[in-house]
Amino acid sequence: MALVALTFLLFLSVLERPGPIAYAQASIPARFDGFVYENRPIGVDSIMIEAFMDPVCPDSRDSWPPLKQALDYYGPRVSLIVHPFALPYHDNSFFASRALHIVNKLKSSATYDLLELFFKNQEAFYNKPTFNMSRASIVEGIVKLATESVGDSYDSAIEAGFTDRKTDLLTRVSFKYGCTRGVFGTPFFFVNGFPLPDAGSAIDYSGWRRIIDPLIREQSMERDESLHFFL
Repeated sequence: MALVALTFLLFLSVLERPGPIAYAQASIPARFDGFVYENRPIGVDSIMIEAFMDPVCPDSRDSWPPLKQALDYYGPRVSLIVHPFALPYHDNSFFASRALHIVNKLKSSATYDLLELFFKNQEAFYNKPTFNMSRASIVEGIVKLATESVGDSYDSAIEAGFTDRKTDLLTRVSFKYGCTRGVFGTPFFFVNGFPLPDAGSAIDYSGWRRIIDPLIREQSMERDESLHFFL
């Protein structure tokens, strides 16, 4: 009872403090989080998809082929940024997400190749098969997989990346950024800044067409109206 009373008094003392209360704020990263797909230009007229994905998540894996098909169909009219989001109940997702940051730093053109390799070999990094493995053994397996995406000459650089504090912080920033956007599962999609419903579920190709086609038509109408204005 005395502890409850003390806690209440401390709470009142905070409320009665003069001046503003300081809140902790995450430091702002030097560059925007995420990996740009095929280095497609992100302009005012492009439709922007942001995808938060966990490389060890089955739903993220299943969502990638139809999304990639849609990107191939629309070409430069649609841009994509993938943000790695390491779900805490996937034991090895932080290591996998960190590997994406390491490869992106060494050879950005291979980042999506590694993401697809993770999806292809995902089951090897699930919780159950790695339960009795050491952290070093798991990281060694991820380094080998990452080396496939960039070439053997990068092997030592990828291994060194796992001891680089900067890649650890980049992976944390990705997770924190997802939290600031309200992400709670993967895959989680935003289109032009707005979240799509049914988070955590894959969207098939027809679903992406239903989302994007009306936006393309609206953009075309706006361009036609602008052209008529100057005629």
